[in-house]
Amino acid sequence: MAVEQRSFPREIGRRIGRGIGRLGAVALAATLIGTAGIGGIGDASAKGAPDSFADLSETLIDAVVNISTSQRVSGSRGLPMPNVPEGSPFEEFFDEFFDRKGDNEEEDRPRRVNSLGSGFVISEDGIIVTNNHVIAKADEIVVNFNDGSKLPAELIGFDEKTDVAVLRVQPPEPLKAVTFGDSESLRVGDWVLAIGNPFGLGGTVTAGIVSARNRDINAGPYDSFIQTDASINRGNSGGPLFDMDGKVVGINTAIISPSGGSIGIGFAVPANLAKNVIDQLIEYGETRRGWLGVRIQTVTDDIAESLGMDTAKGALVAGVSEGGPAEDGGLETGDVILEFDGRPIDEMRELPRVVADTEIGKEVDVKVLRKGEEQTLKVTVGRLEEGEKLAALKDEQDEAEPDGPKSTTVSALGLDLSDLNDELRELYQVDESIAGAVVTEVDPAGPAAERQIRAGDVIVEVAQEKIASADQVQDELEKLKDKGRKSALLLVANPAGELRFVVVPFED
Repeated sequence: MAVEQRSFPREIGRRIGRGIGRLGAVALAATLIGTAGIGGIGDASAKGAPDSFADLSETLIDAVVNISTSQRVSGSRGLPMPNVPEGSPFEEFFDEFFDRKGDNEEEDRPRRVNSLGSGFVISEDGIIVTNNHVIAKADEIVVNFNDGSKLPAELIGFDEKTDVAVLRVQPPEPLKAVTFGDSESLRVGDWVLAIGNPFGLGGTVTAGIVSARNRDINAGPYDSFIQTDASINRGNSGGPLFDMDGKVVGINTAIISPSGGSIGIGFAVPANLAKNVIDQLIEYGETRRGWLGVRIQTVTDDIAESLGMDTAKGALVAGVSEGGPAEDGGLETGDVILEFDGRPIDEMRELPRVVADTEIGKEVDVKVLRKGEEQTLKVTVGRLEEGEKLAALKDEQDEAEPDGPKSTTVSALGLDLSDLNDELRELYQVDESIAGAVVTEVDPAGPAAERQIRAGDVIVEVAQEKIASADQVQDELEKLKDKGRKSALLLVANPAGELRFVVVPFED
């Protein structure tokens, strides 16, 4: 019997550690050596450890359920054919053995695969919350209650982006239910309680603290996980994380583990993020998120300096969707979004969550920094799901080609550029929608190569000025040098049309 719990092996753990940053790494190290309560140091109001979790556990455990699923899969259960060198004395033996295995009808028959996870009841009439990956592709879902009873469940809706799913059962009498708390009020060092179904063992209670908040583990576009050292193992997925008032503050979702078992690094979807998704799934059977229609990237220190910003903050617009809310509201590539609907955007990853939670059709103020000046634009929020459909169905745009190529060597950046024409567009497979100066050669020892600029890339903008020719790139760079700038902010498109901002220092 398999149990479901997303775990991140050692290599992914290393990536996440690098993404956490210096401050996050300190908190992560503190968790590993058991230094709890970092957020409460010096605060007289910080709560001490409870004498026992028994009373709290007794009031909550009946609302936590085990979820078993089954799925019919096809394909062979046999061993894969090993790689045997041609002419090897074993080649004939293995060919004969695996041919004989392939003739076995039992091996090719469809079979059922079972798995186990956790969940919790949020309404007496039978609404249950779990993780999407617990029930994904299941043909049958059964909810097992703490008193030993079982009920079949139907799937109301699921959301892959936050890994949340909602089920419904038809209970003969009202169920014990729990309520959501305020995950934003959690502090690093607060005690939390996890209840779930690790390794299929049934209702299991573990306790720990909040090790960190707002963790980005590259699981989805809205990552803001609660990190806890309460033991979470395979099978805990979908189970609740409680505060000391017995409120659900998170949905246990993932662990970092080289072995698959708990090493004290678990992650839960915050209740405040999950509640809105759950309400939409119950009401509509699907999510209805806000959509702005921009592609964004992080404002690094180099980019901030190039834009004349005192500090690196906000979300840099690297692309605007055609026909989307941002284009209709006047947003442009190169704008830095500083505020959205009155909420400051300090980091790029905050913007998708803020936009997603905004009411569809609402007109909001968007404060941007454009060419050194702050502006406030009016944007009417669209629906993300509709925007994704438009993007999938988008046809190729009509092109407007320059008359002929013009080659220019830009020694300050260590590259050669040409005007973009039919021949070069075909040579580098450049998307028809891209306009600018195409890179034809890069000095491997130059600054452009250090910034991963390659032949076939197209320089679309220099210092937020649109580029129409190779000579214009040189002209814009000279203007920057005259102003005493030591680097240039370039908007670069790869042949597929994906845009990114790159700060390239001038070569001495």
